Amino acid sequence: MKKLKALAVLALAAGALFVFCAFFFGLPADTYIDGVYVGGKSCKQAIAAVRGHTAENLKNKSLVICAGEDTYTFRYPEFNFSDDLDGLVKNIRKKGGYSSHSRVYLSGKERITDAICSQRESALVEPYVLFNGKSFEYFEGSDGVSCDRAALARDIDKSLNSDFSPVTLKIKTARRKTTVAQLAARTKKLSSFSTFFDSSNSPRSHNIALASSGISGTVLNPGESFSFNSVVGPRTAARGFKKAKIISGGKFVEGMGGGVCQVSTTLYNAAVLAGLEVTEYHPHSLGVSYVAPSRDAMVSGDYFDLKFKNCTPAPVYIGLNVSCGRVTAAVFGLPDGVKRKFESVTLESPEGEECTLSEGYLVEEGKEGTVRRLIRTDRYALPERE
Repeated sequence: MKKLKALAVLALAAGALFVFCAFFFGLPADTYIDGVYVGGKSCKQAIAAVRGHTAENLKNKSLVICAGEDTYTFRYPEFNFSDDLDGLVKNIRKKGGYSSHSRVYLSGKERITDAICSQRESALVEPYVLFNGKSFEYFEGSDGVSCDRAALARDIDKSLNSDFSPVTLKIKTARRKTTVAQLAARTKKLSSFSTFFDSSNSPRSHNIALASSGISGTVLNPGESFSFNSVVGPRTAARGFKKAKIISGGKFVEGMGGGVCQVSTTLYNAAVLAGLEVTEYHPHSLGVSYVAPSRDAMVSGDYFDLKFKNCTPAPVYIGLNVSCGRVTAAVFGLPDGVKRKFESVTLESPEGEECTLSEGYLVEEGKEGTVRRLIRTDRYALPERE
C-alpha cells in the first residue's frame, strides 16, 4: 500500500515537473499546434505563436452580409475567436502535431443582426381610403417585410467557422390582401337624397349647416350603428346653435336648433334608400313642407333620436353637403344590386278627425323581382288656425 502511494506521489511530481519544465524550458522538439512549430517554446510563447498565426489568417478574411441592395462587411477584429489552447498546451507530453478547437464569433452579433433586420423590416399596410365627406382618397399601402433573425445568426456563425461564404438575409413578405380597385368598388354611391330650405333664413340655415358638418365624413363599419344625437350633440347656444322655428305643442314656435330636424329627415331618407337598417325614428307631430308624409324623422333633446345600423359587409360612408338652400345626404359603400324607392301614400282621415294619415312604402327591385313593403304608418295633426 505504501508503495502504491509512493508511486502516485512520484507520478504527480513527474507531471508537475513536466509542466514546470515546459513552462520554463519549452515544449518537446518537433511539436506543432495547428501547423505552427512550437518545439522548445514555453507554454506562454506557444499560445502566443498559435494565436498570432490564427489572427493573421483572420486578417485576410471578411464576413459579407447581403440584405437586399445593402451589403455589410466585417473584418477582424470586428469578428474574433476563442480557443482551448490554455488547456491543450499544458497537457502536451510528447512531440507531434496537435490541433486546437477554436470558434470564430462576430462581436455584438445580436445588436448587429437586429440593426440589419430593423432597416429591412416594415409593417403590412393594407390599402386604405380616407373620406372627407365629399370625396375619397385612396392609398396603395405596402406589403409587410419581416426578417428571420435566428436564421441570420446561425448563418453568420456557419460562415465564420467554415469558408467565410457570403451570408444572405432571409426575409418573409406578407402580401396585401386587398387592392385599391377593390376599395373603390366598396365606395360606390348607394343613395342620395336632398331637401330644400329658405337660405335667406339665416338662423335656420346656420343650424342646418352646423349639424350637417358634424355628421359629414362619418364612417360606419359593418355592424356599427349611427345615433344622430350622439354625433351632433346637444343643440345649445354654447355649441353654436341658434334659435329658429321648431314644432312644439302642435305649433311652429321659436326654439333652439330649429332646422336640425331637416338634416335628420334628409339623412333618414338616404339611409332607407341605401338599404341600411333604421332602428329608431320619430315622426313630427305636424307635417313638414320639405318632405312628403311618412318620410320625416324628428329629433329632440336626447330622447327622440334617429338611429340606423350598417348591416352590409363593408364600411358605409356618410356625406352631407349644404349649398344654395339645399341639403343633400349621400351614403357610399358596397352596392348590393338592389334599386330602392321610397313611396308616400296619404290616406283618408278618420271621420270626425282633423289629421293627416299616411303610410311609407319601400320598393326594392332586385334579382328576385320587385318587393313593395310597408315600413311605417303615421298620423299628423293639422296646424292650429290663428
